[in-house]
Order: sequence, then C-alpha cells, then structure tokens
Amino acid sequence: MVRRVWGRRGVKIRQRLQLVYEWRYLFLVVDGQKGTLHWSWIDSMKAEMVGAAVNGLKQQTEVGAVVWDGASSHRGELVRGVGLPLIGLPPYSPELNPAERVFEEVRRWIEGIVYRSIDDKVKAVEDFLSEMESDPNRVRSLAGWQWIDEAVEHLPALLAA
Repeated sequence: MVRRVWGRRGVKIRQRLQLVYEWRYLFLVVDGQKGTLHWSWIDSMKAEMVGAAVNGLKQQTEVGAVVWDGASSHRGELVRGVGLPLIGLPPYSPELNPAERVFEEVRRWIEGIVYRSIDDKVKAVEDFLSEMESDPNRVRSLAGWQWIDEAVEHLPALLAA
C-alpha cells in the first residue's frame, strides 16, 4: 500500500504499515409484535452460517415467520429448508426491514469510537442490545409495524403446519 508521508526532499521514506481487519457478523432477530430481540455472532454471511443461525433460533424461540430482504445468503436453500414462512421485502427497501431500524440505533451508539479490540466492540454492541431489549416499547416503536402484523395474519395455513 502506498501512502504519502512528510519527509525531506529527495529522501525516500520507508514506513512499515500493518493493517489488520477482523469481522464478526451480528445475526439479529427483531420481534416487533412482542418487542423482543434475539442475537448471536456468526463468522460469515454465507448461507451455511445463516441457515445454522436461523435453525438455532427456531429451536430456541417461537418464530412464526421471517421478514427478510433479498440478500443472497437469505435466499439460500439451507435457509429456506428450515421450514419458516418467509415474508419478502421489495428490492432496495432497507427502510422496511425491522432489523435495519435496530441496526441504525446500534450504529448510532457505536460509531466514532475506537475500540482496542473486536471483543471490546462486540461487548459494547451486546451491552446496547441488552439495554434496548429491557425496553420492549422502544423495540415496538422501532419495528412493530402494522403491515408485518397483516402479513403474518395472511399466513395461517403455513403457520399451522
């Protein structure tokens, strides 16, 4: 990587640079009707990891349907094979995704802060989510929309299975 640095004219400056990137992905489920949050951390957004997270969620909670956008990992065969009805969102409409509203709040809370490690940032996010989860009315105001309730009501045959 080439970077410009100040130095004396005619003297070539050599500067070592070490860039390290670490990622963890937040798998977040928002129940706008009850005002609850469920989350876990996954290593990638590949369909296998997302499918395993959805399957784990299905075993831990009473999920009736999932509202998801058209991301490729959300359309994977493993995810569809979990057996939950999927309520699709129109393309390019993140404002309709309930989880995105919570992600906006998370970003507002953690942006602009330099963390010593990825674990410190994960802890900050989890602390914020725990605080938000303790106030179901706040979660409902962010993600409890009437159109989702109506879409779930129109899935009685799928929910009974």
